[in-house]
Amino acid sequence: MGPDTLPLGTYGGAAAAAALLLWAVCVLCRRRRKTGEPPLINGWIPYLGKALIFRKDAYKFLLDQQKKFGDIFTVHIAGRYITFIMDPFQYVYVIRNSKQLEFHEFANKMASKTFDYPALSKGKFPELKENLHRIYQYLQGKPLDIISDHMMKNLQDIFEWKCSQATDWETEKMYKFCCSVMFEASFVTLYGRVPAADGHKVISEIRDKFIKFDASFPYLAANIPIELLGATKKVRKELIHHFLLQNMTKWLGGSKVVQARQDIFEKYELLGDYDKAAHHFAFLWASVGNTIPATFWAMYYLLRHPEALAAVRDEIDHLLQSTGQKRGPTYNIHLTREQLDNLVYLESALNESLRMCSSSMNIRISQEDFVLKLEGNQEVVLRKGDWIALYPQILHMDPEVYEDPKEYKFDRYIENGKKKTAFYKAGRKLKYFLMPFGSGISMCPGRFLAMNEMKMFLFILLSHFDVELAENKAVRLDNSRMGLGILLPDVDIAFRYKLRSLRN
Repeated sequence: MGPDTLPLGTYGGAAAAAALLLWAVCVLCRRRRKTGEPPLINGWIPYLGKALIFRKDAYKFLLDQQKKFGDIFTVHIAGRYITFIMDPFQYVYVIRNSKQLEFHEFANKMASKTFDYPALSKGKFPELKENLHRIYQYLQGKPLDIISDHMMKNLQDIFEWKCSQATDWETEKMYKFCCSVMFEASFVTLYGRVPAADGHKVISEIRDKFIKFDASFPYLAANIPIELLGATKKVRKELIHHFLLQNMTKWLGGSKVVQARQDIFEKYELLGDYDKAAHHFAFLWASVGNTIPATFWAMYYLLRHPEALAAVRDEIDHLLQSTGQKRGPTYNIHLTREQLDNLVYLESALNESLRMCSSSMNIRISQEDFVLKLEGNQEVVLRKGDWIALYPQILHMDPEVYEDPKEYKFDRYIENGKKKTAFYKAGRKLKYFLMPFGSGISMCPGRFLAMNEMKMFLFILLSHFDVELAENKAVRLDNSRMGLGILLPDVDIAFRYKLRSLRN
């Protein structure tokens, strides 16, 4: 009997045997723990390892492993071996080893693939990475004050345009509202106004495409080919085309940070027009991708807790009265950096919502086989290419650091009327106690602007409007972005607002 006439069951048996053999080979060839290395958690599924259970609930999974293996262990996740450092007192030893434990190469590879621009190789684009990094000076110091002033003005303009007719109660979905206001204000502040009569509509169309792309971001970050993600590739291309030079030159009043990036890109002939536009799109995502959900959570928790809302609003009203400024959509409010920084209840409430909704994973890549020396004469043997990860959500929800960590306490970061910066574990003061923006070389360079933006949004909202929830339903964290920054809500929720009386 020839192969063409073999019974169907024979093919099925052969395929099953081949699959079983492949699985056996993968299991036999998988990594084994060496002397000095942390406990190794492989999982039984070849390549995936513990990826599925980690993705389902990383926080619970890591806590379970910590109970079994202690504060340092290595997990096989989707072909990578990730060593988790769970003790916050050991964070500093990871963060300061920036030579052996690198971040930028990993971030560059992920970003170039996600946003479709060429990797920033030194051979092809000498010093481009360093030049772009230097531009972040425009998000600090005096330049930060300037861009924050522009953001404040744009927020007020958008609130006036969007809400000045709200003499009676208006009802909207909260996340959609935050997304609409923060996206447009950030876009106009960074890239300038669209001069067309329908400028709001143009930005709204860009925002809608952005939301579609952003929904696929966790899959792109997980290295899933964009071709498997429906219309995502088409949407990304359309978004990038908005940032082609012929379009950006029409926008009026862009920021110095974006102009400086444009000037640098023009120096690199090998960087095509599409590539430059892709870089601009990536910068937009970095500017709003986490700020929008963080703004939602700050607003949601305030409205969910009337005592927090009252305290923050009283602080805002007091500042306006003490500086002789009037509130209302027709009045321009100006806030200095010092005034924003002195709003301790507003900042504490914002920090508390960040503590509860952030889920970033601080990653470093081992550049060589080496021994990481930790506190207490501990040593961890690492292999070249291994990932080392800090998972601050474990710290943020540690009952030894934060009493009742699952409860929202708007004044948690205030002590004797001033900012509280001393938090303890096992009787020792922590250097790192709140890490929503990363750490060390991977710390978000736009964190100061992001904090200012969220404070200004809440300042204008609460000074201009009476706001309250219009639905009594629980909103929970959507864990699909665990490890990637600020978690989104699992559902949107309705709220209502109306202009405050100028007498109260």
